[in-house]
Amino acid sequence: MNEKLNLFYEEPETDRWLPLDRYPRRLIRRLMRGKPRVGGQRRVFLNLCAGLDKLGVEYRVNDYQHIKSHRKELACIIGKPHVLNKIQWENPILFGAAVYSHPMDDSDLLKRLSIRKVLVPGEWMRKMCGPFYGDAVVAWPVGIDTDKWQPSSSDHKTTDILIYDKVLWEHDRYESELLQPIREELKRRKHSFSEIRYGFYKEEDFHRRLQQCRAMIFLCEHETQGIAYQQALSCGVPILAWDQGGFWRDPAYYPHKVKFAPVSSVPYWDERCGVKFEKAGDFSEKLDRFQERLNRDEFRPRDYILENLTLEKSSQEYVRLCKQAMVEE
Repeated sequence: MNEKLNLFYEEPETDRWLPLDRYPRRLIRRLMRGKPRVGGQRRVFLNLCAGLDKLGVEYRVNDYQHIKSHRKELACIIGKPHVLNKIQWENPILFGAAVYSHPMDDSDLLKRLSIRKVLVPGEWMRKMCGPFYGDAVVAWPVGIDTDKWQPSSSDHKTTDILIYDKVLWEHDRYESELLQPIREELKRRKHSFSEIRYGFYKEEDFHRRLQQCRAMIFLCEHETQGIAYQQALSCGVPILAWDQGGFWRDPAYYPHKVKFAPVSSVPYWDERCGVKFEKAGDFSEKLDRFQERLNRDEFRPRDYILENLTLEKSSQEYVRLCKQAMVEE
């Protein structure tokens, strides 16, 4: 695009006890905990910007004064949704991919704002949103920084398997039904392994673990994109993925509000990435197959990322969608 993109992204932050106490609380958190963890939705924004930088595409970030005085320019609201209420938007809008969990959270969205497109991270979510957003909804995954997430040499591989625990709901149940049987099976086979749990690590630690492991077991009910497992693929680490399919099981919606199926825990995937299993009872058999292919060096997970999910390719598609949004009414 000839003009700068107008990007908007903010993390929601509210006062807890006193007016404006969010500011000293932010400072205290930084002093106590150090640099904050980068969440998935913020990673979308940061990787989009990194891809645009690589392409030489200029952009502004959170320049509300500019957008209010240039009402015909496209506002690219990456998220989060509270940004939609930040000002009285009169611009055409490209919204996403850090959007609502479900369209019912803002059923009048397309009526009250001039939203040209709604970007969601993956295809199954696009299908779930389709009845509400129609042709306006598009699946767009952010790219992975393949320069940072690179394979390490075999000399650095000190652990057979990294277990990535992103079980979001009923964790106690799955601890006994899924995680513990997996640990026992790995011990029985004398595989060395380490574990990392979503929400309890910093990105640098995950990067270090990936440099040390030969393979990863990825455990999550479902993913809209799955940046972490794609970072592993970019590092050349094949994955044995729990992909149970079935319904979208977010307890805020299922089963009393929404019943949508099928979903996936690895929505971007092909045979080069690894092997999938549906339930704990399948694990041992699928581990056999996974190990056989791993020993024969059949997996090419990084090739999949380089072909489909680089920073440049993703950001180039984002620019194309911006151009398309500006010619649509």
